[in-house]
This record gives sequence, C-alpha cells and structure tokens, in this order.
Amino acid sequence: MGAGAWRWVLRSARVSGRGAMAVLRGAPGSGTRAASSSGSDFSGSRDEDLQERRSRILSRGLPKQKPIEGVKQVLVVASGKGGVGKSTTAVNIALALAANDSAKEVGLLDADIYGPSIPKMMNLKGNPELTPKNLMRPLKNYGIACMSMGFLIEETAPVVWRGLMVMSAVEKLLRQVDWGQLDYLVVDMPPGTGDVQLSISQNIPIAGAVIISTPQDVALLDARKGTEMFRKVHVPVLGLVQNMSVFQCPNCKHETHIFGADGVRNLAKTLGLDVLGDIPLHVNVRETCDSGQPVVISQPQSDAAKAYLKIAMEIVRRLPAPPA
Repeated sequence: MGAGAWRWVLRSARVSGRGAMAVLRGAPGSGTRAASSSGSDFSGSRDEDLQERRSRILSRGLPKQKPIEGVKQVLVVASGKGGVGKSTTAVNIALALAANDSAKEVGLLDADIYGPSIPKMMNLKGNPELTPKNLMRPLKNYGIACMSMGFLIEETAPVVWRGLMVMSAVEKLLRQVDWGQLDYLVVDMPPGTGDVQLSISQNIPIAGAVIISTPQDVALLDARKGTEMFRKVHVPVLGLVQNMSVFQCPNCKHETHIFGADGVRNLAKTLGLDVLGDIPLHVNVRETCDSGQPVVISQPQSDAAKAYLKIAMEIVRRLPAPPA
C-alpha cells in the first residue's frame, strides 16, 4: 500500500485515549465528586448530567447537509438485510445508468467499510493517488469512477474498528475524494439501519433511495425497516427491486420461485411504493460479478442485463430535477 493511503487509513483509525477515558469517566469532576457523596446524591447528580447532555445535543439539531463537491445527485442502494444481492444490484445499476445515457458521468461509492465488494465486482485493484490538495482520486473501470475501503487495505485484511472509526472513514470517503464532475453517485450502503446509514442520510442531500429485497418473508421484514428508516430521515424512497425473483431451469425452461413469488410486490403495495423491476435468479449474474465483468457490460443482451437497464430507466424517471 502506498504511503499516502496508509496515512489516510491511520488517520481514520486514530482515537484519542484521553478523550475515550473522559467519555468513560463522565464530565470532568462530576464523577469524582459524586463518588464521595451518598448514593442518592450520586444518582441525582448523574441524572442531572445526563439531562444536561441531552439538552445540549438536542439544541444542536440535525447536522446541516452539505453537497459533495462536483456531484449533482446521490442515489443510495440499500437493504435491511445482507445477502439479498444489494452490491451486485448497485454495481449493475451504476453501469446501466451510464449505458442508458452515454452523456452522463457516473460514480460508485462502496460505503460498506467492513465488507467492501466493489473492488472485486468492478475488477479494480491498487491504491488511489493523491491530488495536490490531498484528495484521493477514484479508480475507474468501465467508465465508472469507484471508491472503496477495499482500495486502502489488503484484500484479506479484516476491518476491526469501532463505530467512531467507521464513521470517520465514511466521512473521508465522501469528502476527501476528488470525484470530478458526476451526474450520479451511486452509494452501495451496508446492510441494516445503523450509524453509517444515518450519518450519510443526514450529512449529504440524497436524491433517492432504492431498496433491494428478495421475495422471502425474512428479507421483507428488514426491507420494510430500511424503507421506514429513510422515511424518518426524509430521504425519498424511489421504489423497491425484487431480486432473485424466479429461477428458470436452463434445460427444460421450467420456472421456480425459490424465494417465494411477489413478496416484494405485496410489500410495495403496503408501503405505497412502486416496484422498479424484477431480477431473475441466474448463474450468469453471479459469475459475471465474481469475475469482475458485471452482466450489464459483459452480456448486455441477456434478460438479466435488460432488467437492470429497465430499472435504471425507472430510477431516472423518478429522480427530482438535478440542481442547476
């Protein structure tokens, strides 16, 4: 790894020991004084301190959203649960947005710090170069500018970080990257509804969210939670994508709904949302991403590629007008 990239990672992981101990101990002096008092005095003092802290936090309000320099619209691809094909879908949506309109510049941000997938799926390796302004240059393939934590660590190295360090890394991936001029930045969100999702949603203006789910009941439970989270933070949900919708036998062409039929469509009706499209369960989708040649690029005439291209068209139709 290059020296500049290593310094970037170390800055992301740096935590002040004194600051951490201060958090554990509480406000300076308050814990010490309370310890020498009676139990009721300690409880009362602690409650007052907590109430004062809550008041200070609430008085700040939500962080002010700041656009990413050079990026017109941010599209987040999310799911409540892992393993539903979210990253595969995000990669192919980014490629489909570019394929549908060659005049558009598209970027892809891998926000999954613990399990980055974009480097392998986009067939990219290496460390980002630094600009004179100390910004990282995205790596590029198939015309898509990509940034991922996977470019900054060894492929087999785990990221064993606490939430604070993860949030610092996400902030740097958003703000300390020279994206150039992009019409769309597709963000591959980590699964769940935790710190990363909340931070991204509150700190940058998001044009829309796309929720990925299989028709399986267990996946639908979490897809609904993901949808409600975006609604709570006032991010427009453009629609749902039903992934792995049907399997067709390559020999007899018989179709089997392995994960159930129309589960995402039923959920969309309940939530008052649209289904942007269905993606079949096909071995080519998996094989092409594993080989770093996503199906939209390597097999553009396949049914799966056509499904992604259609979904990208539906997304653009629902996006608000970009800022002037």
